Amino acid sequence: MLKDMQPAFVAGPYREYTLNLYGVGPRKLLVTDEEVPYPDGKLIVSRTDTRGIITHCNQSFVDMSGYTREELLGAEHSILRHPDMPAVAFKGLWDDVEAGKIWHGYVKNLRKDGKFYWVYATVIPNVREGKVVGYTSVRRKPSRSKIKASIELYKQLKLAEGSRWEGPEE
Repeated sequence: MLKDMQPAFVAGPYREYTLNLYGVGPRKLLVTDEEVPYPDGKLIVSRTDTRGIITHCNQSFVDMSGYTREELLGAEHSILRHPDMPAVAFKGLWDDVEAGKIWHGYVKNLRKDGKFYWVYATVIPNVREGKVVGYTSVRRKPSRSKIKASIELYKQLKLAEGSRWEGPEE
C-alpha cells in the first residue's frame, strides 16, 4: 500500500493533490514545478509482477526517483504517478502489456521530493510458457520536442476525462 507523500521530503512550495490510483486507492501527492533533467547515457530499468509491484530496479531508477531501493522494492509502480498524467495513458499501457504486446510512450514521473522527470518508456511483457508473468520497463531520455507534444496531448486528454489541467501551458 502506497503511503502519502510527506512534506518533510519536499523542499520549497508545493501543491497538494489526492490521486485515486486503480487497485490502490487514494494517495496524497505533493508536487513542485521543478524538473530534474534526465541524465545523458543512462537507462532506467525495472521489473514488476503482473500487478505492477516492483521486483527489481537498477541504480538509475533509484537515483532518478529519489526513493531508496528498499522503498521501491515491493511498492506499486504507481508510486511514480504524476497527477499531470491522464488515466487513459495508463489504460492503454495495461491493455497492451496484458495482451502480450510491447508498449512505448512518454511519461511524466513524480519523485519522492515532489519534483518530476520525463522518460521515454518501453514496457515489455515477460512471457514464460505462453503466460505473462511480469513486465520489464526500460526508460531513456526523451527529446524536448516530444515532451512538448506530450504536454499538449496530456492536457487535452485530462480535459476530455473531466479532470482539471494544472500542468504547464507549453
